[in-house]
Amino acid sequence: MLKIIGFIITLIIVAPVYAIDGAVLLKQVDRNLNPESYESYRKLINIEPDGRKKEYTLFTIKKGVDKVVSLFLAPASEKGRSTLRLGDNMWLYIPNVAKPVRITSIQSVVGGVFNNADILQLDYAAEYNVENVEEKENEYLLHLKAKTKTVAYDRLKIWADKVRKLPTKIECLTEANMLIKTLYFKDIKNFDGGIARPSVIETDSPLYKG
Repeated sequence: MLKIIGFIITLIIVAPVYAIDGAVLLKQVDRNLNPESYESYRKLINIEPDGRKKEYTLFTIKKGVDKVVSLFLAPASEKGRSTLRLGDNMWLYIPNVAKPVRITSIQSVVGGVFNNADILQLDYAAEYNVENVEEKENEYLLHLKAKTKTVAYDRLKIWADKVRKLPTKIECLTEANMLIKTLYFKDIKNFDGGIARPSVIETDSPLYKG
């Protein structure tokens, strides 16, 4: 009996404990969601609380960790407009207007639930630190805190699939943990380079309801 007990205790003592590196995990989520640099066409569909719908088509280019530009292709009323982001600085260019207009991350050039930070999205690791990671059965839950006050959302909660290391849901919160909006990542498809990522992101906000 003593030998059995001693053997079990030895196993408990020497069994290694592997802590999850939140910073590494977040960078993996970033890379699996989008390349560091890319070009893409996107469609934004804004559904008003009364059911009215407005669609925007954008061509977006991202270079490195902090440079993003989006050009509006449709509708006709927005065609030719563009937004530029260099780090924390953002501008809106409107055709026939002499100078670009400075804009902020929490403002919205399209209205509705989408703000400028959503349109000119950087890597999450560029704007947030990981405070904690919870390991669940099939997913990780990352608790993020903004690095600066210029970031649109003070806190994020990211649910990421364990196998793909892709987000399935993200909650955007204030410093007081009030929910601003929730993003749902759906319809995973294979893109160029054989990379599988969500092709649809649905956004819902308790602050934007009829």
